[in-house]
Amino acid sequence: MGLVLGLDAGTQSLKGLLVDPEAGVVVARASRSLELLAGQAPGAAEQRPEDWEQAGAEVIAELLAAPARAGRAVEAVGVSGQQHGCVLLDGQGQVVRPAKLWCDTETAPEARALSERLGRSVPTGFTASKVAWVAAHEPDAWARTRQVLLPHDFLNLRLTGVASMEAGDASGTGWFDPVARAFDREAMDTVDPQLAERIPGLLEAGAPAGRVDAAGAARFGLAEGTLVSAGGGDNMMSAIGSGATRPGTAVVSLGTSGTVFAQAHQPIVDPEGLIAPFCDSTGQWLPLLCVMNLTGVTEGVVGLTGQDHRALTEAARAVAPGCEGLLWLPYLAGERVPDLPEATGTLLGMRPQHLAPGVLYRAALEGTSLNLAWGVERLRDLGLPVDRVHLVGGGSRNGLWREVLAAALGAEVQALDEPESAALGAALQALWTLRRAQGTPCDLHELAAPFIQLEGEAVQPDPALRAVYGEQLEAFRAAAARLYGC
Repeated sequence: MGLVLGLDAGTQSLKGLLVDPEAGVVVARASRSLELLAGQAPGAAEQRPEDWEQAGAEVIAELLAAPARAGRAVEAVGVSGQQHGCVLLDGQGQVVRPAKLWCDTETAPEARALSERLGRSVPTGFTASKVAWVAAHEPDAWARTRQVLLPHDFLNLRLTGVASMEAGDASGTGWFDPVARAFDREAMDTVDPQLAERIPGLLEAGAPAGRVDAAGAARFGLAEGTLVSAGGGDNMMSAIGSGATRPGTAVVSLGTSGTVFAQAHQPIVDPEGLIAPFCDSTGQWLPLLCVMNLTGVTEGVVGLTGQDHRALTEAARAVAPGCEGLLWLPYLAGERVPDLPEATGTLLGMRPQHLAPGVLYRAALEGTSLNLAWGVERLRDLGLPVDRVHLVGGGSRNGLWREVLAAALGAEVQALDEPESAALGAALQALWTLRRAQGTPCDLHELAAPFIQLEGEAVQPDPALRAVYGEQLEAFRAAAARLYGC
């Protein structure tokens, strides 16, 4: 058998994995950095979709040139993409304006107005607020728009020449009914009366997005006719690549944003709107907690101190849990859970001894973990057990962070060997779709299982540390209520 390829277009980089299905291993990997556009208005976060396209072409070229490929054909491709980004195309398929991203909080007023009109929460990060913002502030751009796509949909279009959406990623738009797994025409009309005619059709779970066409072959260097799976949002693909393809395994992803999710056989709808009632990309559901501030906070300490993560982690280990009363509410980019899109970060209890790299780094680890723990309490209140978690993303390699998380969440924490779970999940979905197309259906969970390898020993929550962080969580929530009214 040939190889399968998975791409993950994130906020900071586009990553690719080349996977050998028979050997059950990743044979090559590549990545390219991505940047936010500079000089944006306060709260705005935008990227050029053309940059994703160029990065994808470069990553694929590097993967195809890898010696480990050994001349074998790439038989299928899957694409994962950052959720909620708003890609607008004109009648010739050209990008109308840069894509507003999930972390763009300039659209907070539009999100509040939509929430009032729809009678339910529409988070600022969701695509609906981005469309409403463009229609209100850039009417000429909206008038030129003929297609509205999500980031992974855009790359699928460039590969196949066919536009489509799938339920997992679409359920993060604000105009999709995750219970019915269908578009919500009333919500579409509320966002804008012309929105419905600019949305492509919906794929069934396991259906392909198409095959690489002549233009896609020229653009990306893949063979014309290569199968392209439906792909999905990065969280949906990460679920496939981290073992959350059956209920019982929760996944915590430590990236620019942080997520906690698990598969469910029925939709879980949070009346407060804090837990997203997403669909997954396999025909089930994926209730999900998302916070906007995770590794960006620790990276901020790296940038401030000039020390790397290894040195800062060693220094942070020497600091007592709780940082002698220093508490960091880490809302540097606003926040989604709790719903505080215009909040700023706050350090409480500062003393002269706290102005040290190790203290600030530990406070960043603890503050982000406590905010995750607050959201996990909400997941448990809705009936989703979070007793054992798989840890993925760049932050999963930090041993101290694992210990803090285990205690703050009150759950066993197990890191996975493959940190790029979204790219791996995209490749595995491509393999699943390929086998279905070949007439040999298979169980996706069983297909993925050989690739879900554990890294190191599981970390159990330390009882003494658990008590410290229990008290800190109470102080954290009280401070957020006092400062932000939540």
